[in-house]
Amino acid sequence: MTAVRRSAVAALVVALGAGGALLAGRPGGSPQPAPPARAAATTAWPGASRSDMPAGLKDGPLFTPVLFLDATTALGTAPTPAGAESRLLIRTGDRIRELRRLPLDDNPQFEAFTASGDQIFWAESTTASPGVRLWTADRAGGPARQLTADTGNAVFYGNQYDLSVADGQVHWTAAPTSSADSTQVRSISVGGGKVSVRTEPGQWSMSAWPWLVDDGSSSGEPRLRNVATARDTPITSTGVEQLTCSPVWCRAMVLGDGALARIDIVHPDGTGRRRIAGSAAQAAVTDVAILDRFEILAEAGPGTDLTGQAGLVVYDIATSRTVDVATDADGAFTRNGMLWWSTTTGDEEITWHALDLRTV
Repeated sequence: MTAVRRSAVAALVVALGAGGALLAGRPGGSPQPAPPARAAATTAWPGASRSDMPAGLKDGPLFTPVLFLDATTALGTAPTPAGAESRLLIRTGDRIRELRRLPLDDNPQFEAFTASGDQIFWAESTTASPGVRLWTADRAGGPARQLTADTGNAVFYGNQYDLSVADGQVHWTAAPTSSADSTQVRSISVGGGKVSVRTEPGQWSMSAWPWLVDDGSSSGEPRLRNVATARDTPITSTGVEQLTCSPVWCRAMVLGDGALARIDIVHPDGTGRRRIAGSAAQAAVTDVAILDRFEILAEAGPGTDLTGQAGLVVYDIATSRTVDVATDADGAFTRNGMLWWSTTTGDEEITWHALDLRTV
């Protein structure tokens, strides 16, 4: 049995009917300064760590990264050369280390990847063995080991918070079988042991620990909950928009005449709103404001409908600058402050590119 995915909760989306307007100007009516000129990533962040990694492995199959540990080391999957099994690998250049190998006939699923210090964590499931199991491995070496099979009806959303590591514990959410209007917050020590279970009324998704997010679909009250203090923070919207929120920032897809008019960034309490992109942009990843600073966007080009490739840009909240990362990205992914994407040449050669936003 694979993990449950509540798509209605995964991206916190709030559509509200009241009219609204951008915050224009500073107190007292003084104009806002012009934002810095748009620049290429190599110009804006010359010291940032980055790398390029061909998708093809020496033994033939293509490598798909699922988590970059740094700019040159990635955790990812690849089939065996014979194609009968799926492997979970750590790769640095041409050096690979195999963590897991499972038969493809059992439909193996590796997901919910994260890392903390020198320890890597992920969830794993197959049709041959019911339930989701959490696994861990040390980055430096040694075999992978099962952390627990007591995961409940685990709920994963495909974002960086599916597994959250804090205070020596791994945290995730699960859906109780007895009630659709409650959420289990499960935790286990990074070294293994007994799983603790806390039940929260309502449908919640995991955010940056110790926060949970409620999209308001069942409660009618979009909000954030701090499980450490048991206090809720309401999420405010000022217009017809779709919000995706973290505890610090919300991405607001502002609608007009039934279509996207612009993209704003705003704090959950409605303060600090600013326009970061027009209607030509879209969110490139689910997670909002990586490292509470970087909003990852995609811009369609003249060939996007034909190739699927788009421009990859980053809005830097700290500097109010839009930074061009790639003109022809096939897709973009983020976890743990790393941004990576792929490009494909005319002869179908795939290359993965990584940018460590922690080093900007």
